[in-house]
Amino acid sequence: MKSDRQTAILTLIQEYEIETQEELAEKLQQAGYQVTQATVSRDIRELRLTKVVGESGRPKYAGVQPKKEDSDEHSKRYIRVLQEGFLSAQTAGNILVIKTVTGMAMAVAAALDNLEMKEIVGCIAGDDTIFVAVHAAEQCVALREKVQAIAGRQNS
Repeated sequence: MKSDRQTAILTLIQEYEIETQEELAEKLQQAGYQVTQATVSRDIRELRLTKVVGESGRPKYAGVQPKKEDSDEHSKRYIRVLQEGFLSAQTAGNILVIKTVTGMAMAVAAALDNLEMKEIVGCIAGDDTIFVAVHAAEQCVALREKVQAIAGRQNS
């Protein structure tokens, strides 16, 4: 049942621009799955879904889990997500604070995690802000410049 539901989720997010967990739950219920918001939230986490900018210009759910053989193509996708969502970055000790387009922080954080930059310990994302833990404060400025360069925004 769980794997069927998760397969349905992947199909739904490809067919529709689903922006919220509530919309996803509604589509699943229309497809015959009895789900709660907690179940949908858990499925989103397990499937490693993130948000990307849809054709409407608004954030929508998407799957971004890379396959090893497609790593170059997926790196390009992560870079696009970073470019679309990134607004600015500031350093605070060994924390890089990144501001994003509203609703894009989780997608940008997932992109940063998947780009596997050696300086990054991990990311915590809210709605429009990401805290990036960096190994050492000395690496923070260089990481900020690297992220800005990838995003195409120097001195943001």
